Amino acid sequence: MASVLIPLSTGFEEIEAVSIIDVLRRGGIQVTTASLENEKVTGANGITIIANNKLEYIDAEEFDMVVLPGGHDNAVALKESDKIQAILKSFDAKSKPIAAICAAPMALAEAGVIKHSYTCYPTYENEIGLEKFTDAQNVVVDQNITTSRGPGTAICFGLEIVRQLVGEETYTQLKAGLLADYC
Repeated sequence: MASVLIPLSTGFEEIEAVSIIDVLRRGGIQVTTASLENEKVTGANGITIIANNKLEYIDAEEFDMVVLPGGHDNAVALKESDKIQAILKSFDAKSKPIAAICAAPMALAEAGVIKHSYTCYPTYENEIGLEKFTDAQNVVVDQNITTSRGPGTAICFGLEIVRQLVGEETYTQLKAGLLADYC
């Protein structure tokens, strides 16, 4: 079974995190949430979830993919976390898949893993400072890096991760079951 690590910190974007977790689990992917702080993590809109574990107790190398939800404060914490930066660099060096949505591509830029093109929440491309930004697509896949724009694209983003880790058949069935024809 494919496995995904989703790190969370205070200020994560709830729609993105929960939608992604839900879609991946429906696709048969084992998802582990890991908190950068306390196991209870409060999102940008006041919703608190309990992470599966704290990041300090996680061996990221056991996972097939790392997925970063957005939310400004969460993205800044991911960008500034030495452990997250080390995980991103290690995954990229091994060409293991990495995904980030909304403001979280800031952490990818900090790690130097963005390839030729990416997308993010509008205006964060200025903070990221790379000329590779595209707003023409809701989900951009470039080599081992997948990025997406924001809360409204979270289901499509999750479905793309399912396609990458589980395959086209599961992706197609799940997309139909979610009524996600717009993806």
